[in-house]
Amino acid sequence: MDLMVGVMLAVGLVVLIMGAELLVRGASRLAAALGLSPLVIGLTVVAFGTSAPELAVSVQSSLSGQPDIALGNVIGSNICNILLILGIAATIIPLKVASQLIRIDVPLMIGTSVLLLLLAWDGQISRVDGALLFGGIIAYIAFTIYQNHNEDAQEQADTIAITPIRTPLQIVWQLGMIGAGLFLLVLGSDWMVRSAVAIAQAFGISELVIGLTIIALGTSLPEVATSVMASLKGERDMAVGNVVGSNLFNILTILGLTSLIAPITVAPNILVFDLPLMIVVALACLPIFFTGMQIARWEGVLFLVYYVAYTAFLFLDATEHALLPLFTTTMVFALPLTLITLMILAGYALWNNQQRVPS
Repeated sequence: MDLMVGVMLAVGLVVLIMGAELLVRGASRLAAALGLSPLVIGLTVVAFGTSAPELAVSVQSSLSGQPDIALGNVIGSNICNILLILGIAATIIPLKVASQLIRIDVPLMIGTSVLLLLLAWDGQISRVDGALLFGGIIAYIAFTIYQNHNEDAQEQADTIAITPIRTPLQIVWQLGMIGAGLFLLVLGSDWMVRSAVAIAQAFGISELVIGLTIIALGTSLPEVATSVMASLKGERDMAVGNVVGSNLFNILTILGLTSLIAPITVAPNILVFDLPLMIVVALACLPIFFTGMQIARWEGVLFLVYYVAYTAFLFLDATEHALLPLFTTTMVFALPLTLITLMILAGYALWNNQQRVPS
């Protein structure tokens, strides 16, 4: 493999992160200048902005005729967001989970994941499917703004604070930051897609595996930085909300826009493994979030263990390793057992809460 290919991948990743940083910073302050509350900015602009690398990579992949990377990047990023990012953040400090996430946002994340599987079941995500998905994100943003108007002052005080912009010069400056961020995202995504395809060809690894692992992890770094920093600064509810909002954006906006540009062909193994796994991971959020209304450290460690197992499976499968059958059998038993255990714990937590409520 040419050394320049590896350099291009690394530089492309750095450029992506720089672009995402500029985009989030500029868009956040511009949204504040337009009168949006910190809550709406946190749930939409920040969460969606940190998913901008996935959008750039997926659109560029679709235009380059690499649909496996486009779809694999979204699925891999969604799995990475929950298992790796929440795992790291919760291991650092237990994460508070707002009741709104359990009642509204997490069920929406699960529902959109199931919808994606249904739309892809015929082997293609068509332009009509893309229009439906993109319409969903518009509805979600409108609903989030509506919910914001019904929040009390205390809930708004618990979200991120962004200083409003007061002068036209500052608005122009933030627009310039947004433009520069978008430019860097497009440039970085192009370098990453080109180098990832070259790496896949050099090592005999499929483009799907590259998209599910290296690119998915690389483009999820903005979410990693945001969620970890939020947990360290005590904004633990924002750490969780950023992940859930990013996952919704990935499915509805990224796949919506990508399939509007060019229909995405869905490989059979995505239908039977990757998409169902993404749904299972999303489902696991409900019982974990519900137990004590937080993600405990041991639950964060559990997320990390399963992310390592998922990554190991991808590479064992790609290399057709002799340990693959044993590993697969172990995971087939471990995953349902873990999910059942979490459901029992959630049920116990619900019963315990009801017992404490005075009659």
